[in-house]
Amino acid sequence: MDDLLASIEQLETTMMSYGHTMIVALVIVIAGIIAIKWTNRALKQVFSKMAISPNKGVTVRNSVCVLLFAVVVSIAAIVLGLEARPVFRLLSIIAFAVVGLIVAFRPLFPALPFKVGNTIKTGDLLGKVEATTVLNTRLKTFDGATIYVPNRKILGDTVINYLVTPTRRLDLKVNIHFDQDLMKAKEVLENIMMEDRRVHTTPRPVVHVMSLDKGCVELQGRCWTDNLKRFLLNREMLEKAKLRFDQEGIKMAVPQMRVHHSGAYIPRTYSEE
Repeated sequence: MDDLLASIEQLETTMMSYGHTMIVALVIVIAGIIAIKWTNRALKQVFSKMAISPNKGVTVRNSVCVLLFAVVVSIAAIVLGLEARPVFRLLSIIAFAVVGLIVAFRPLFPALPFKVGNTIKTGDLLGKVEATTVLNTRLKTFDGATIYVPNRKILGDTVINYLVTPTRRLDLKVNIHFDQDLMKAKEVLENIMMEDRRVHTTPRPVVHVMSLDKGCVELQGRCWTDNLKRFLLNREMLEKAKLRFDQEGIKMAVPQMRVHHSGAYIPRTYSEE
């Protein structure tokens, strides 16, 4: 019992003597961690605007955070009464060793074929890349879902990056009956593409006859547009084609297949994607 009381008294004496110093050191560490997190976020935004690759950005940010944390711990240790020079040397050695390991081993990790902000398709998933880590990638789909995809799965599958090139071709497919005016249908479809400002004039939009089977004439309008505008433009073009063809009296067709059964011909319709 006497030993316990003596220990408590010694602790009280220590707290009275060094309590203020310990509180100051703790505040320095907490403030330093907050400042490091803020610096990390600020560097992330700066690197994003500078179009620096995520792998290089993460390496630089982690290295800066390690060095800053070493400085914060050094200041806290000096406040606690430790000699500045030995503390600074020790923490400097540790910090630079950690930074060296980060820089040395970072190239060994496979590079992902996209960066934050790109719209990609991997497997059956289509969405915008919101963040990447060493282990996974966060995708935001167009219906608002947030999906975390393991990087090993991405690296083992086919990846389509829609923003690597600034432009992309749009294929507008329309089917008409054989008895319709082919040249008029081609002219209407070409005018629909030419009238839209989002469609590039070079290369010039063209309309081709792709096939004459399946019980109809398959037309395909081809034009080029900005990658970011293609998704919405494709849907609006289809709507305009339907409305304009109705207005011009051109009847659109549904692809058909011929089925022969017991010598009888039975036309059957089917949908194509």
